[in-house]
Amino acid sequence: MSTWTVAPEPYDSPVAAALWRAYYTEVSDRYYLLHEGRRTDPDELEREIAAQTGAELTPPRGQLLVGRYGGEPAGTAGVRLLPDGRAELTRVFVREETRGRGGAALLVRAAEDAARALGATTLILDTRADLAEARALYARLGYEETPPHNAQLYADHWFRKHLG
Repeated sequence: MSTWTVAPEPYDSPVAAALWRAYYTEVSDRYYLLHEGRRTDPDELEREIAAQTGAELTPPRGQLLVGRYGGEPAGTAGVRLLPDGRAELTRVFVREETRGRGGAALLVRAAEDAARALGATTLILDTRADLAEARALYARLGYEETPPHNAQLYADHWFRKHLG
């Protein structure tokens, strides 16, 4: 039986880059298929992937975690400290072929631990309305929906969790 492991990963490693590309491709395609009936334009995809390097997910102000299933890279979660002392949960993603095996919850809990280690007592996040699975995951893990805490273009739902 395969198992999950989670460990820190440099944001610019080949593994992190491949998972970021898979994540961004999936959520971008999902958005455009829902709203415009098309996939992401390849040039736009390359621009956006390059523009969002993940450099903010570097200690001592952040951390990127990679989940491996059966030893193979299968998912990510990142946290970054905000100027007000909270941390933001970002890049939560599990490859489709490994979903339903507990990896997302494991990654989020590991990200909560990483946020605590960085000194945060509250974790916040935003997500889109069409990512119903993500919203269900956060609710199941004790995140409460809040009023908006940012003006992100694609954010429809905002959550927080006190890390205690």
